[in-house]
Amino acid sequence: PPRRGQHGSVQPFSDEDASIETLSHSSSFSDAMSVADEGGEAVEETAQEDLQYKLKVFIDSTVDKSAKTRQGALDGLKAAMATRILYEFISDRRMTITDSIERCLKKGKGQEQCAAASLACLLCIQLGSGIESEDVFKTLKPIFKNILLDGAANIQARQAVSICLDPDVYATMESFESLFMRSYVKEDGSRPSLNPQTTLLHTNALLSWALLLTICTGSQVKAVTHKHLPKLPRLLENDDVNMRIAAGETIALLFELARDMDPEFEYDDWEPLCDKLNSLATDCNKHRAKTDKRKQRSVFRDVLKAVEVSGDFQTETIRFSTERMTIDSWVRKRTYDAFREFVGSGMNYHLQANEFIRDVFELGPPMLVDAATLKSMKISRFERHLCNAAAFKARTKARNKFRDKRIDVGEF
Repeated sequence: PPRRGQHGSVQPFSDEDASIETLSHSSSFSDAMSVADEGGEAVEETAQEDLQYKLKVFIDSTVDKSAKTRQGALDGLKAAMATRILYEFISDRRMTITDSIERCLKKGKGQEQCAAASLACLLCIQLGSGIESEDVFKTLKPIFKNILLDGAANIQARQAVSICLDPDVYATMESFESLFMRSYVKEDGSRPSLNPQTTLLHTNALLSWALLLTICTGSQVKAVTHKHLPKLPRLLENDDVNMRIAAGETIALLFELARDMDPEFEYDDWEPLCDKLNSLATDCNKHRAKTDKRKQRSVFRDVLKAVEVSGDFQTETIRFSTERMTIDSWVRKRTYDAFREFVGSGMNYHLQANEFIRDVFELGPPMLVDAATLKSMKISRFERHLCNAAAFKARTKARNKFRDKRIDVGEF
Protein backbone atom coordinates (compact mmCIF):
# COMPACT_ATOMS: atom_id res chain seq x y z
CA PRO A 1 0.00 0.00 0.00
CA PRO A 2 1.13 3.57 -0.62
CA ARG A 3 2.64 5.71 2.07
CA ARG A 4 0.54 8.27 3.88
CA GLY A 5 0.47 11.54 2.08
CA GLN A 6 0.12 10.01 -1.39
CA HIS A 7 -3.28 11.61 -1.84
CA GLY A 8 -3.58 10.88 -5.52
CA SER A 9 -4.02 7.15 -4.84
CA VAL A 10 -7.41 7.71 -3.22
CA GLN A 11 -9.97 7.38 -6.02
CA PRO A 12 -13.74 7.21 -5.59
CA PHE A 13 -15.65 4.12 -6.68
CA SER A 14 -16.94 4.23 -10.22
CA ASP A 15 -20.18 2.71 -11.52
CA GLU A 16 -18.09 -0.13 -12.88
CA ASP A 17 -16.70 -0.83 -9.41
CA ALA A 18 -20.22 -0.93 -8.01
CA SER A 19 -21.47 -3.48 -10.54
CA ILE A 20 -22.38 -6.97 -9.40
CA GLU A 21 -19.65 -8.44 -11.59
CA THR A 22 -16.92 -7.06 -9.30
CA LEU A 23 -18.42 -8.17 -6.00
CA SER A 24 -16.14 -9.59 -3.34
CA HIS A 25 -15.51 -13.30 -2.79
CA SER A 26 -16.16 -12.53 0.87
CA SER A 27 -19.84 -13.14 0.17
CA SER A 28 -21.00 -16.67 -0.41
CA PHE A 29 -23.66 -15.04 -2.56
CA SER A 30 -21.05 -13.54 -4.86
CA ASP A 31 -19.86 -16.99 -5.83
CA ALA A 32 -23.20 -17.51 -7.52
CA MET A 33 -22.82 -14.21 -9.36
CA SER A 34 -19.46 -15.20 -10.80
CA VAL A 35 -18.25 -13.52 -13.95
CA ALA A 36 -16.52 -16.69 -15.07
CA ASP A 37 -18.77 -16.90 -18.12
CA GLU A 38 -17.58 -13.51 -19.29
CA GLY A 39 -13.88 -13.84 -18.84
CA GLY A 40 -13.01 -16.86 -16.76
CA GLU A 41 -11.65 -17.11 -13.27
CA ALA A 42 -8.59 -15.04 -14.15
CA VAL A 43 -10.72 -11.97 -14.87
CA GLU A 44 -12.70 -12.50 -11.70
CA GLU A 45 -9.56 -12.87 -9.61
CA THR A 46 -8.08 -9.68 -11.09
CA ALA A 47 -11.27 -7.75 -10.31
CA GLN A 48 -11.16 -9.14 -6.77
CA GLU A 49 -7.55 -8.06 -6.28
CA ASP A 50 -8.29 -4.57 -7.63
CA LEU A 51 -11.22 -4.22 -5.28
CA GLN A 52 -9.25 -5.30 -2.23
CA TYR A 53 -6.37 -3.02 -3.18
CA LYS A 54 -8.70 -0.02 -3.36
CA LEU A 55 -10.26 -0.88 -0.01
CA LYS A 56 -6.84 -1.20 1.62
CA VAL A 57 -5.84 2.20 0.24
CA PHE A 58 -9.01 3.73 1.65
CA ILE A 59 -8.40 2.19 5.09
CA ASP A 60 -4.80 3.46 5.14
CA SER A 61 -5.94 6.91 4.02
CA THR A 62 -8.40 7.35 6.91
CA VAL A 63 -5.44 8.37 9.08
CA ASP A 64 -3.89 10.73 6.54
CA LYS A 65 -2.92 14.24 7.65
CA SER A 66 -5.12 15.79 4.96
CA ALA A 67 -8.76 16.20 5.98
CA LYS A 68 -9.78 16.05 2.30
CA THR A 69 -8.01 12.71 1.87
CA ARG A 70 -9.60 11.28 5.04
CA GLN A 71 -13.01 12.44 3.84
CA GLY A 72 -12.49 10.79 0.45
CA ALA A 73 -11.38 7.56 2.10
CA LEU A 74 -14.42 7.46 4.39
CA ASP A 75 -16.75 8.13 1.47
CA GLY A 76 -15.04 5.40 -0.55
CA LEU A 77 -15.49 2.85 2.23
CA LYS A 78 -19.14 3.92 2.65
CA ALA A 79 -19.80 3.44 -1.08
CA ALA A 80 -18.17 0.01 -1.02
CA MET A 81 -20.10 -1.23 2.02
CA ALA A 82 -23.39 0.12 0.67
CA THR A 83 -23.11 -1.71 -2.66
CA ARG A 84 -21.50 -5.08 -1.86
CA ILE A 85 -21.05 -7.73 0.81
CA LEU A 86 -17.54 -7.64 2.28
CA TYR A 87 -17.85 -9.60 5.51
CA GLU A 88 -14.61 -11.59 5.43
CA PHE A 89 -12.48 -8.67 4.26
CA ILE A 90 -13.99 -6.33 6.87
CA SER A 91 -14.02 -8.89 9.68
CA ASP A 92 -10.24 -9.34 9.37
CA ARG A 93 -9.77 -5.55 9.62
CA ARG A 94 -12.61 -4.72 11.97
CA MET A 95 -10.50 -3.22 14.75
CA THR A 96 -8.43 -1.15 12.30
CA ILE A 97 -11.57 0.33 10.73
CA THR A 98 -13.13 0.95 14.14
CA ASP A 99 -10.00 2.77 15.32
CA SER A 100 -10.08 4.93 12.20
CA ILE A 101 -13.75 5.80 12.78
CA GLU A 102 -13.01 6.67 16.40
CA ARG A 103 -10.13 8.93 15.38
CA CYS A 104 -12.25 10.73 12.75
CA LEU A 105 -15.12 11.22 15.21
CA LYS A 106 -12.83 12.68 17.85
CA LYS A 107 -10.53 14.83 15.73
CA GLY A 108 -12.54 15.45 12.57
CA LYS A 109 -14.92 18.30 11.81
CA GLY A 110 -18.46 18.43 10.44
CA GLN A 111 -18.60 16.38 7.23
CA GLU A 112 -15.80 14.06 8.32
CA GLN A 113 -17.64 13.22 11.54
CA CYS A 114 -20.85 12.66 9.54
CA ALA A 115 -19.08 10.26 7.19
CA ALA A 116 -17.45 8.42 10.11
CA ALA A 117 -20.80 8.00 11.91
CA SER A 118 -22.46 6.64 8.75
CA LEU A 119 -19.53 4.31 8.15
CA ALA A 120 -19.90 2.94 11.70
CA CYS A 121 -23.50 1.95 10.95
CA LEU A 122 -22.59 0.39 7.61
CA LEU A 123 -19.80 -1.53 9.33
CA CYS A 124 -22.33 -3.05 11.74
CA ILE A 125 -24.74 -3.85 8.91
CA GLN A 126 -21.89 -5.75 7.25
CA LEU A 127 -20.86 -7.55 10.44
CA GLY A 128 -24.40 -8.58 11.37
CA SER A 129 -25.98 -8.97 14.78
CA GLY A 130 -23.20 -10.91 16.52
CA ILE A 131 -20.43 -10.11 18.98
CA GLU A 132 -18.37 -8.24 16.37
CA SER A 133 -20.99 -5.50 15.98
CA GLU A 134 -21.40 -5.28 19.74
CA ASP A 135 -17.66 -4.72 20.12
CA VAL A 136 -17.79 -1.90 17.57
CA PHE A 137 -20.59 -0.17 19.45
CA LYS A 138 -18.99 -0.65 22.85
CA THR A 139 -15.98 1.21 21.49
CA LEU A 140 -17.89 4.02 19.77
CA LYS A 141 -20.90 4.43 22.08
CA PRO A 142 -19.30 6.93 24.51
CA ILE A 143 -18.19 9.12 21.60
CA PHE A 144 -21.62 8.96 19.93
CA LYS A 145 -23.33 9.93 23.17
CA ASN A 146 -20.96 12.83 23.85
CA ILE A 147 -21.47 14.27 20.35
CA LEU A 148 -25.24 13.77 20.49
CA LEU A 149 -25.74 15.54 23.80
CA ASP A 150 -23.07 18.23 23.36
CA GLY A 151 -24.89 21.41 22.40
CA ALA A 152 -21.59 22.97 21.29
CA ALA A 153 -20.73 20.12 18.90
CA ASN A 154 -21.12 20.49 15.14
CA ILE A 155 -24.85 20.29 14.37
CA GLN A 156 -24.35 18.10 11.28
CA ALA A 157 -22.27 15.65 13.30
CA ARG A 158 -25.03 15.50 15.91
CA GLN A 159 -27.57 14.81 13.16
CA ALA A 160 -25.46 11.96 11.78
CA VAL A 161 -24.90 10.43 15.21
CA SER A 162 -28.62 10.67 15.99
CA ILE A 163 -29.46 8.11 13.29
CA CYS A 164 -26.85 5.58 14.43
CA LEU A 165 -28.17 2.49 16.17
CA ASP A 166 -27.36 1.55 19.74
CA PRO A 167 -27.84 -1.81 21.54
CA ASP A 168 -28.63 -0.10 24.87
CA VAL A 169 -32.22 0.52 23.79
CA TYR A 170 -34.03 2.20 26.67
CA ALA A 171 -31.14 4.43 27.76
CA THR A 172 -30.60 5.57 24.17
CA MET A 173 -34.30 6.28 23.74
CA GLU A 174 -34.11 8.63 26.72
CA SER A 175 -31.22 10.47 25.06
CA PHE A 176 -33.28 10.89 21.90
CA GLU A 177 -36.30 12.01 23.95
CA SER A 178 -34.24 14.76 25.54
CA LEU A 179 -33.74 16.17 22.04
CA PHE A 180 -37.04 15.91 20.17
CA MET A 181 -39.11 16.94 23.21
CA ARG A 182 -37.56 20.41 22.82
CA SER A 183 -39.61 20.78 19.63
CA TYR A 184 -42.91 20.24 21.42
CA VAL A 185 -45.38 23.11 21.13
CA LYS A 186 -46.00 24.25 24.69
CA GLU A 187 -49.36 23.89 26.41
CA ASP A 188 -49.98 27.64 26.12
CA GLY A 189 -49.59 27.35 22.33
CA SER A 190 -46.19 29.01 22.11
CA ARG A 191 -43.62 27.41 19.83
CA PRO A 192 -39.90 26.98 20.48
CA SER A 193 -37.63 29.13 18.33
CA LEU A 194 -35.32 26.69 16.54
CA ASN A 195 -33.18 26.99 13.42
CA PRO A 196 -33.66 24.47 10.55
CA GLN A 197 -30.52 22.50 11.43
CA THR A 198 -31.67 21.99 15.02
CA THR A 199 -35.12 20.95 13.81
CA LEU A 200 -33.48 18.38 11.52
CA LEU A 201 -31.53 17.06 14.51
CA HIS A 202 -34.76 16.68 16.49
CA THR A 203 -36.46 14.99 13.50
CA ASN A 204 -33.63 12.45 13.21
CA ALA A 205 -33.78 11.84 16.95
CA LEU A 206 -37.53 11.17 16.74
CA LEU A 207 -37.11 8.72 13.82
CA SER A 208 -34.30 6.88 15.61
CA TRP A 209 -36.41 6.77 18.77
CA ALA A 210 -39.27 5.25 16.74
CA LEU A 211 -36.91 2.65 15.26
CA LEU A 212 -35.77 1.55 18.71
CA LEU A 213 -39.43 1.45 19.75
CA THR A 214 -39.98 -1.38 17.25
CA ILE A 215 -37.71 -3.71 19.27
CA CYS A 216 -38.92 -2.72 22.75
CA THR A 217 -40.57 -5.23 25.06
CA GLY A 218 -44.31 -5.09 25.69
CA SER A 219 -43.87 -3.41 29.06
CA GLN A 220 -41.57 -0.79 27.56
CA VAL A 221 -44.05 -0.05 24.75
CA LYS A 222 -46.83 0.33 27.30
CA ALA A 223 -44.76 2.78 29.36
CA VAL A 224 -43.71 4.78 26.30
CA THR A 225 -47.29 4.95 24.99
CA HIS A 226 -48.56 6.22 28.34
CA LYS A 227 -45.81 8.85 28.55
CA HIS A 228 -45.52 10.11 24.97
CA LEU A 229 -48.75 9.49 23.05
CA PRO A 230 -50.52 12.44 24.75
CA LYS A 231 -47.56 14.73 23.90
CA LEU A 232 -46.50 13.65 20.39
CA PRO A 233 -49.49 15.37 18.69
CA ARG A 234 -47.88 18.69 19.67
CA LEU A 235 -45.23 18.00 17.03
CA LEU A 236 -47.95 17.96 14.37
CA GLU A 237 -48.08 21.74 14.69
CA ASN A 238 -44.38 22.12 13.88
CA ASP A 239 -43.54 24.47 11.00
CA ASP A 240 -41.23 21.90 9.40
CA VAL A 241 -42.99 19.42 7.10
CA ASN A 242 -40.48 16.63 7.76
CA MET A 243 -40.99 16.92 11.50
CA ARG A 244 -44.78 16.82 11.05
CA ILE A 245 -44.49 13.71 8.87
CA ALA A 246 -42.07 12.00 11.29
CA ALA A 247 -44.45 12.75 14.16
CA GLY A 248 -47.44 11.42 12.23
CA GLU A 249 -45.69 8.18 11.29
CA THR A 250 -44.49 7.73 14.88
CA ILE A 251 -48.04 8.19 16.20
CA ALA A 252 -49.28 5.56 13.72
CA LEU A 253 -46.49 3.24 14.86
CA LEU A 254 -47.44 3.71 18.51
CA PHE A 255 -51.10 2.92 17.79
CA GLU A 256 -50.07 -0.21 15.87
CA LEU A 257 -47.83 -1.47 18.70
CA ALA A 258 -50.40 -0.64 21.37
CA ARG A 259 -53.18 -2.46 19.49
CA ASP A 260 -50.93 -5.47 18.87
CA MET A 261 -50.66 -5.85 22.64
CA ASP A 262 -54.28 -4.93 23.38
CA PRO A 263 -56.85 -5.06 20.52
CA GLU A 264 -59.22 -3.04 22.73
CA PHE A 265 -56.69 -0.22 23.22
CA GLU A 266 -58.37 3.17 23.57
CA TYR A 267 -56.89 6.67 23.52
CA ASP A 268 -58.71 9.37 25.50
CA ASP A 269 -58.11 12.18 23.00
CA TRP A 270 -58.79 10.00 19.94
CA GLU A 271 -61.37 12.31 18.32
CA PRO A 272 -59.30 15.54 18.58
CA LEU A 273 -56.29 13.63 17.24
CA CYS A 274 -58.28 12.33 14.26
CA ASP A 275 -59.53 15.86 13.56
CA LYS A 276 -55.95 17.13 13.58
CA LEU A 277 -54.73 14.33 11.30
CA ASN A 278 -57.64 14.93 8.93
CA SER A 279 -56.79 18.64 8.70
CA LEU A 280 -53.20 17.74 7.78
CA ALA A 281 -54.41 15.17 5.23
CA THR A 282 -56.49 17.88 3.53
CA ASP A 283 -54.18 20.85 4.19
CA CYS A 284 -54.81 23.82 1.88
CA ASN A 285 -52.62 26.35 3.69
CA LYS A 286 -51.52 28.86 1.05
CA HIS A 287 -48.36 29.71 2.99
CA ARG A 288 -46.93 26.22 2.52
CA ALA A 289 -45.10 24.98 -0.57
CA LYS A 290 -47.09 22.81 -2.98
CA THR A 291 -44.56 19.98 -2.79
CA ASP A 292 -44.70 20.02 1.02
CA LYS A 293 -48.49 19.92 1.02
CA ARG A 294 -48.57 17.09 -1.52
CA LYS A 295 -46.11 14.99 0.45
CA GLN A 296 -47.87 15.76 3.74
CA ARG A 297 -51.35 14.89 2.45
CA SER A 298 -50.19 11.54 1.10
CA VAL A 299 -48.58 10.51 4.39
CA PHE A 300 -51.34 11.76 6.66
CA ARG A 301 -54.08 10.00 4.72
CA ASP A 302 -52.32 6.74 5.65
CA VAL A 303 -51.66 7.90 9.23
CA LEU A 304 -55.34 8.84 9.69
CA LYS A 305 -56.45 5.40 8.47
CA ALA A 306 -54.02 3.73 10.86
CA VAL A 307 -55.36 5.68 13.85
CA GLU A 308 -59.03 5.28 12.88
CA VAL A 309 -58.96 1.60 11.90
CA SER A 310 -56.83 -1.02 13.62
CA GLY A 311 -54.50 -2.85 11.20
CA ASP A 312 -55.12 -0.50 8.27
CA PHE A 313 -51.89 -0.03 6.30
CA GLN A 314 -51.17 0.86 2.66
CA THR A 315 -49.17 -2.20 1.63
CA GLU A 316 -46.08 -1.70 -0.55
CA THR A 317 -44.23 -4.41 -2.48
CA ILE A 318 -40.44 -4.24 -2.89
CA ARG A 319 -39.06 -6.24 -5.82
CA PHE A 320 -35.43 -7.34 -5.99
CA SER A 321 -34.01 -9.90 -8.41
CA THR A 322 -36.45 -12.84 -8.47
CA GLU A 323 -37.89 -12.05 -5.03
CA ARG A 324 -40.50 -9.77 -3.48
CA MET A 325 -40.90 -8.36 0.00
CA THR A 326 -44.10 -6.82 1.38
CA ILE A 327 -44.06 -3.76 3.62
CA ASP A 328 -47.32 -4.38 5.44
CA SER A 329 -46.98 -2.57 8.76
CA TRP A 330 -45.62 0.64 10.27
CA VAL A 331 -43.01 -1.40 12.16
CA ARG A 332 -41.74 -2.91 8.92
CA LYS A 333 -41.82 0.47 7.16
CA ARG A 334 -39.77 2.21 9.87
CA THR A 335 -37.22 -0.62 9.79
CA TYR A 336 -36.97 -0.58 5.99
CA ASP A 337 -36.61 3.23 5.86
CA ALA A 338 -33.83 3.09 8.47
CA PHE A 339 -31.73 0.60 6.50
CA ARG A 340 -32.36 2.47 3.27
CA GLU A 341 -31.06 5.64 4.95
CA PHE A 342 -27.63 4.01 5.19
CA VAL A 343 -27.27 1.82 2.09
CA GLY A 344 -29.25 4.05 -0.29
CA SER A 345 -29.41 2.67 -3.82
CA GLY A 346 -27.74 -0.53 -2.59
CA MET A 347 -30.85 -1.52 -0.58
CA ASN A 348 -32.14 -4.02 -3.14
CA TYR A 349 -28.74 -5.69 -3.34
CA HIS A 350 -28.53 -5.99 0.46
CA LEU A 351 -32.06 -7.43 0.56
CA GLN A 352 -30.85 -9.97 -1.94
CA ALA A 353 -27.50 -10.86 -0.40
CA ASN A 354 -27.02 -9.53 3.16
CA GLU A 355 -27.82 -12.31 5.62
CA PHE A 356 -28.31 -9.88 8.50
CA ILE A 357 -30.86 -7.71 6.67
CA ARG A 358 -32.60 -10.79 5.27
CA ASP A 359 -32.87 -12.13 8.80
CA VAL A 360 -34.37 -8.85 10.05
CA PHE A 361 -37.08 -9.03 7.36
CA GLU A 362 -37.47 -12.84 7.69
CA LEU A 363 -36.52 -13.51 4.08
CA GLY A 364 -34.52 -16.67 4.77
CA PRO A 365 -31.04 -17.47 3.43
CA PRO A 366 -29.90 -15.67 0.25
CA MET A 367 -31.22 -17.29 -2.93
CA LEU A 368 -28.56 -18.43 -5.36
CA VAL A 369 -29.27 -17.17 -8.88
CA ASP A 370 -26.95 -18.32 -11.67
CA ALA A 371 -25.52 -15.81 -14.13
CA ALA A 372 -27.60 -17.10 -17.06
CA THR A 373 -30.87 -16.63 -15.16
CA LEU A 374 -29.82 -13.16 -14.01
CA LYS A 375 -28.86 -12.15 -17.54
CA SER A 376 -32.17 -13.39 -18.96
CA MET A 377 -34.04 -11.18 -16.46
CA LYS A 378 -32.34 -7.99 -17.60
CA ILE A 379 -33.81 -5.89 -20.39
CA SER A 380 -31.67 -3.93 -22.82
CA ARG A 381 -31.30 -0.17 -22.66
CA PHE A 382 -33.33 0.14 -25.89
CA GLU A 383 -36.20 -1.94 -24.49
CA ARG A 384 -36.17 0.11 -21.30
CA HIS A 385 -36.28 3.30 -23.39
CA LEU A 386 -39.33 2.01 -25.31
CA CYS A 387 -41.12 1.12 -22.06
CA ASN A 388 -40.44 4.55 -20.58
CA ALA A 389 -41.56 6.29 -23.78
CA ALA A 390 -44.83 4.33 -23.83
CA ALA A 391 -45.49 5.12 -20.18
CA PHE A 392 -44.74 8.81 -20.77
CA LYS A 393 -47.11 8.93 -23.74
CA ALA A 394 -49.94 7.28 -21.79
CA ARG A 395 -49.39 9.59 -18.82
CA THR A 396 -49.39 12.69 -21.04
CA LYS A 397 -52.66 11.64 -22.72
CA ALA A 398 -54.31 11.07 -19.34
CA ARG A 399 -53.20 14.46 -18.03
CA ASN A 400 -54.20 16.33 -21.19
CA LYS A 401 -57.82 15.40 -20.59
CA PHE A 402 -57.75 17.71 -17.59
CA ARG A 403 -55.48 20.36 -19.07
CA ASP A 404 -57.20 21.09 -22.38
CA LYS A 405 -57.95 24.80 -22.33
CA ARG A 406 -60.54 24.37 -25.07
CA ILE A 407 -62.80 22.22 -22.90
CA ASP A 408 -66.41 23.42 -22.88
CA VAL A 409 -67.09 24.91 -19.46
CA GLY A 410 -70.54 26.20 -20.43
CA GLU A 411 -71.98 29.66 -20.36
CA PHE A 412 -72.92 31.70 -17.37
